[in-house]
Amino acid sequence: MAWHRELLIGFDLETTGTDPYEARIVTGAVIEVRDGHVRGRREWLADPGVEIPADAVAVHGISSERASAEGRPADRVVDAMADVLVAYWKSGVPVVAYNAAFDLTLLSAELRRHGLPSLRDRLGGTDPAPVIDPYTIDRWADRYRRGKRNLEAVCAEYGVELKSAHDAASDALAAARLAGAIAVRHPKVAALGPAELHRRQIEWYADWAADFQDFLRRKGEADAVVDGRWPLREEKSPSPL
Repeated sequence: MAWHRELLIGFDLETTGTDPYEARIVTGAVIEVRDGHVRGRREWLADPGVEIPADAVAVHGISSERASAEGRPADRVVDAMADVLVAYWKSGVPVVAYNAAFDLTLLSAELRRHGLPSLRDRLGGTDPAPVIDPYTIDRWADRYRRGKRNLEAVCAEYGVELKSAHDAASDALAAARLAGAIAVRHPKVAALGPAELHRRQIEWYADWAADFQDFLRRKGEADAVVDGRWPLREEKSPSPL
């Protein structure tokens, strides 16, 4: 049976901001999905230890007051999330994250912030894998399609229901189902095994980043740097040459 009919683990974070090196986790979810059907779930609410900016509250709806009153300490949440994901990777089960480079980089930064073992440490020195990123796959498989490529837009393109955008559980479930829908539409994606698909996404993301960087520089942004590392960036991108 093709990978998209087997167990997939949807993963999503909602955070205090958009910089994966500085933002803090507010909520997170891991959803087990097999052939589109939910088989299990884990959800977390963290007290990030900092004020949640108003613009972030407007996105995910979690106030500082609620996070402080109901959330678990951030270090415990981050440690638990990492352990759950690593257990799936050690079993060879793919983790699906939309724009994985953001979520996994942010999780990695949080682990480092709290002095906890990194994802690589927990995996015996290997990189987190397999990861399936519908954002990266769709951008390669349907390169010239016009329009936005955010989760809402791509779910609409593939007919995947997204019940509540920017709710971690809803986004995680949508990402897992979206991965399956992309595989159905694009048999060349479905034909790849999870390990090979992971390797291809590293290449696809790097190629996209290089093309986009060239585009920005041609448009006059001479110092533009688009980080091509996927799915995890443990260090900030280098300065422009």
